[in-house]
Amino acid sequence: MRIKIKRIHPDAVLPAYAHGPEEDAGLDLRSVQSFTLLPGLPHAVPTGLQLEIPPGFEGQVRPRSGLALKHAITVPNAPGTIDPGYRGEVKVILLNLGNNPFPIAVGDRIAQLVVARYEAVEWEETQLSDSVRGQGGFGSSGRA
Repeated sequence: MRIKIKRIHPDAVLPAYAHGPEEDAGLDLRSVQSFTLLPGLPHAVPTGLQLEIPPGFEGQVRPRSGLALKHAITVPNAPGTIDPGYRGEVKVILLNLGNNPFPIAVGDRIAQLVVARYEAVEWEETQLSDSVRGQGGFGSSGRA
């Protein structure tokens, strides 16, 4: 799949697979801004990139597992969605769940981008069929 992309910042780096597309689902997104991510305060981190994702697909912005495990840095709206009609700069909302400030430098890998297919839906308002689960919600399986 080919996706149109535009760099709007001189430090922008195209998203890339760390180990290639046969081994990685996510492409690394990098920061074009240096700052310190303070505990408990979300920050929209610019990537310096604009995308033209084709209809029927979305960009999913996900946390990097290493940042999450080692530093408690996450993407609080994960997966963040980049809609096919959006043409603005891709920004990643980062949140520091740890106790210490965390420095981010220009070029640091801050998140992953997965391009995924989605189905457009139309609603059919009608009676629903029965199921074994029925209206059983949270905890309905009997497990805590």
